Amino acid sequence: MKQDVIAIFDIGKTNKKVLLFDKHLKLLSQKEQKIAEIMDEDGFSCDDLPLVEAWISEEIRQLSVSKEYSLKAVNFATYGATLIYLDKEGNRLTPAYNYLKPMPEDVLDGFYRKYDGIEEFSRKTASPALGMLNSGLQILWLKKHKPEVYNRVSSILHLPQYFYFLVSKQITSELTSIGCHTAMWDFDNNCYHAWLENEKILLPVPAANDEATELIVNDQKIQVGIGIHDSSSSLVPYLKGSPKPFILISTGTWCIFMNPFNDEPLTAEQLGKDSLCYISTRQKQVKSSRLFMGHIHDVNSQRIADHFGKNSDYYKSVEANEVFINDRLCKRIFFKDSLSDDYIDLSVDLSAFNSAEEAYHQLVIDITNLALDSLKLVIPENDTTTSVYVTGGFARNILFLRLLASLLPGKTIYTSEVDNATAFGAAMTIWNKAFTGTEPILDLGLKKIEAFK
Repeated sequence: MKQDVIAIFDIGKTNKKVLLFDKHLKLLSQKEQKIAEIMDEDGFSCDDLPLVEAWISEEIRQLSVSKEYSLKAVNFATYGATLIYLDKEGNRLTPAYNYLKPMPEDVLDGFYRKYDGIEEFSRKTASPALGMLNSGLQILWLKKHKPEVYNRVSSILHLPQYFYFLVSKQITSELTSIGCHTAMWDFDNNCYHAWLENEKILLPVPAANDEATELIVNDQKIQVGIGIHDSSSSLVPYLKGSPKPFILISTGTWCIFMNPFNDEPLTAEQLGKDSLCYISTRQKQVKSSRLFMGHIHDVNSQRIADHFGKNSDYYKSVEANEVFINDRLCKRIFFKDSLSDDYIDLSVDLSAFNSAEEAYHQLVIDITNLALDSLKLVIPENDTTTSVYVTGGFARNILFLRLLASLLPGKTIYTSEVDNATAFGAAMTIWNKAFTGTEPILDLGLKKIEAFK
């Protein structure tokens, strides 16, 4: 007997994956597809959309005729800050322009002045001025620099909704993509910002993330979800599985601090400190901040390794020493002033430490304090959160975790193990379209972290 499954296409900048989940949200299969980038017409790298499109279409076709699986639903979770332009016949007009592509200065000449200045516009749209990373402003770039293309544009879609369109031929939009530093959404008034109408740019009314279109593929009914932005998708398991308010720290090279329970407006000060807002699948603001924490850790721990003649991964065997902690917890030696452009703190004299282990303890103490600075940006005045969930690489760094627990006495720190959280969240979002009955009970894999005594 064939197993009923949901197929999730998890489209990252580097990795493209298709994952199959059963009715109990158990992962049954995971396949990764490596697709090399190509160049756009300006010679800048971008995703090879024709190959991605062909891969998605072929995977769906194979699943629809599979003897092992019965495909019930498909959904898409993708990276953000990417728009696709269609003509009136639904043909794609452009490549998937890379959000790292430079934004020419002339595109935004006078734009911010027209809308209350860069600081107020950025605050209102929860979008730091990031050039092409503000995907809405990519439309102005296309309009000004490629008018012959822009004049043929009939529909504009974010990347998750483009893949939905590829399968369903339906035009739609949704808030997790719109709300991700796009400069499109007016967070004060909870609607598209007025500049879009002023520029005669018409975008679809946002739909709920659990909406789907039913298609018949090889005589089989399949629900096709409208897609979701990957950061918001990774929050879904916690929003559904946590019984009380929480803050999520997603760690890696970049560490993202997300509070879905902070509805305070973004301030100019927070914006200036690398904070912004996402929008969750519940269509609520998610106050977020970020820190280049993984990179800061790696380059400075490497400096310690070089100084003391250790291997690069020496820190993995460093055990928490409470004597070092008690002696140094209130001292800040690394990053006392500001972070340098290369994030390596050369002002610290490593010969002042007796060992690599002692220096590493100080480094992690100071990195934890940097993390606290970022965390405080998403904690409102009337805070209701009591739990902090840590996922990713630093969830395996017990020194960091116990320091965090020690420096946040009013909160309980947990590590959480949700594999493939982005794909898992996208599957959860469309589960009730694929199956009937009660949704599965989630196991967030929580492990409580003890503070130092």
